[in-house]
Parts: sequence; structure tokens; C-alpha cells
Amino acid sequence: MTLEPLTWAAVALIAMAGTYNFSLFLLSRRRVPHAPGSGRSRRYVFLLACLNEEKVLAESLARITSLPADDCVALVIDDASDDRTAEIARAADPERVRLHQRRLPDARRGKGAALNDGVRRLRASGLLGDRDPDDVIVCVVDADGRLDRHVIEAVDPFFNDPRTGATQLCVRMYNREAGLLARLQDMEFVVYGDVFQTARRSIGSVGMGGNGQFMRLSALDSLGEKPWSDSLTEDLDLGVRLIARGWTNQHCTTAAVSQQAVLDLRRLVRQRSRWFQGHLQSANLVPLILRDVRGRAATDLLYHLSSPLLILLTSLLPLSFLIAVFGTAAASFQAGRPLISPMWLLGPYLLSFTSAWIYGFVYRRRERSLGVLRAALLGHVFVLYGYIWFAAGWWGLWRAATGKRTWLKTART
Repeated sequence: MTLEPLTWAAVALIAMAGTYNFSLFLLSRRRVPHAPGSGRSRRYVFLLACLNEEKVLAESLARITSLPADDCVALVIDDASDDRTAEIARAADPERVRLHQRRLPDARRGKGAALNDGVRRLRASGLLGDRDPDDVIVCVVDADGRLDRHVIEAVDPFFNDPRTGATQLCVRMYNREAGLLARLQDMEFVVYGDVFQTARRSIGSVGMGGNGQFMRLSALDSLGEKPWSDSLTEDLDLGVRLIARGWTNQHCTTAAVSQQAVLDLRRLVRQRSRWFQGHLQSANLVPLILRDVRGRAATDLLYHLSSPLLILLTSLLPLSFLIAVFGTAAASFQAGRPLISPMWLLGPYLLSFTSAWIYGFVYRRRERSLGVLRAALLGHVFVLYGYIWFAAGWWGLWRAATGKRTWLKTART
């Protein structure tokens, strides 16, 4: 049995992905203007769904309560924690932090269920008074999320456009100096935000992330009493369904929410396997996209939802390439002369690492302390770092095939 057809199929997939990525890079360089100011005052409500988050919650709440905005409040949703999470929430500024505790057996049913209950509590609590839902902005922040001080100032102009239903912040790693793995995760989120998300503003297909997502309450209301699904990637589902409802999703590059990078490789692959499995679950959004989304946005969303299949197919390329190299090396030994020339290796290099130069360029614009050569080297390492998605993909597929749907919570340090 020959692997040549698989090799050429994988090469075609990588070439297609490379063309797509480069097109989005060019599109991300365009400037998209804000809508003119509306002069309306908005209330910001920060939702933090927490399950045993005593290690990181206090600092995140301190960031929120220090925001220079009078009309904002945080609602901590304690999902039946058995540590000091509730105690930390109670110890925070009582004027700006409220606590909602969920109890078993209703609790611990996933992040989406906790957020849905938080919004229900928000509507019933009187915190909003007689505010128009169009002027209430709900922000989901992870328990380890640390918001930039100017975040409301940066996000608010996006909601001047009445069609804007949600705005996603850039995501950074606040412990990116802790080692190479942390640095690569920071680079991953910077590249995704500054290239893919920024380009999708022009396409109309910006996605929502699980941290730093700002949503107009009226947009959430348009999705029903339970806007978040029970998917392992409830944020992905939410973003697609908002677009299908006719709302516009935006992406903000001038402010960020910083979170904790995972410092253990196995835990990182475990986290990404959950994301991968959630993407598999989101295949049920395809009929909705085909029915309610038009033009380039529909095409881009369908391509995005196909990424699990593309990742699994592309994972065959390194294996087939190594087999080809060993086969050629064996043939060289038998022939008594080298059959591999430097030019023979140029093609695989260009195919695999051309994007590394773009990634290094994009990341250096955020991290000015990096030299040009170090940024380029980091870009090459980043390409290899992407191989963790192959392991996470097959792990996520196995979990899906065996019916495992539990929420693999990321451990904090």
C-alpha cells in the first residue's frame, strides 16, 4: 500500500490552508472604522462562571472593581465550588461585586449552563433597573481573566452601531514570560486575534471566545432564555447563532484580557482536546448557517467548522513525509550515493514554514522587545507547536466516539 495519494492530499490541504491564511493576513491589514458616537450611557455587567477558582479569582475581581467606570458590576456565578471561591467573592467590593451560588444537583453542568443561570439571575435581581436591554452590555470573563484598565473605553464605540451584537477582546497570556510553552500560547492568541479575527470583521464572521466576550443583552435575549448551549465550546456556538440572527460580531484589538497560560504540555493537549471536541459538536450548526447566513460570512463559517476534519487529514502529512525520507535514505544507502539534495527539502520547508515569517512579523508588532531574528525563530517554533493540535484532535475524536462529554476543566496554578 502506498501513502503517495495521502501525501498529495495532505499537501493540497496545507496549500489551501496557506492560501486562506495569507488572504486573511492581507485582509487584516485593512482598517474598519467605528460607527459615530451615539451619546448613550451603557451599563456593563461582568459574568464570571467559577468552579474552584480560589487561586485566581481575587486578582480578576480587583481588576474589574478598579475599572474607571461608574456603571459596571461583576456577578460571580459560583458553580458549587468546594473551595474559597464564594468567600473571595464576598470579600470583594460589595457595591460592584455580587455573588450567585448554584447548588448541586443543578450545578456543575458546564460553563454554558452556569452562564445561562447567571443571566437569568441578572434579569431577576433588579441590578438592571429599567435599563433598555440595548444599553446593557454583558461581558464573560474567565476567573483568571485580567482586563486592561481601558477596556470599556476601547469596547464601547463598537456598540454605537445598533447592529453590533457582540465584541470580542484580544486575549493574551499574563504569564507569557514563564517559559517557551507559555510564550507560544501567547503568540497563538495574538496571531489568531490580529490576523483571523481582524480579517473576519470585513467578512462578517468574527467568532466569540470564552474569555473577554462583550454582548448586548438584547442580542442575548434574541437567542431565547438560554443563549448559551451545552456544547464544550459554547462560545463558538453563541457567536455563530448571533450572526445567524442578523447581529454583527466585532473584534477589538486595542484592549485585551489576559489569562493564565497552561505550563504543562499534557494539560495543554487536554484543554485543546476539549476545544476540538466542541468543534465537532458544532457541526450541528451547519444547517443553521446554510439557512440563515449569506455570502462570504457563510463560506468562512463553514470553512471554520470544517477545521477538525482538516486537522485530522493534515496530521497524516508529517507521517507520510517521514516515511518518504526514510525510504529515500534507505534507497541512497543501497545505491551507494545520496539521492536527497537540498532542493528536495526546499519544497517541504516552503510548504510548512512560509507562514512562520508572517507569524513572527505579526507577533513582533505586539512584542516590540523581540528582535527580528528571535521573532522569526519563534515563528518557526510556533509552526511546530501547532502539531499539538494533531494529538488533541485524535484525543478529542476518541472522546467523542466513546461518548465522553464531561467538561475537562483547565487546572490553575
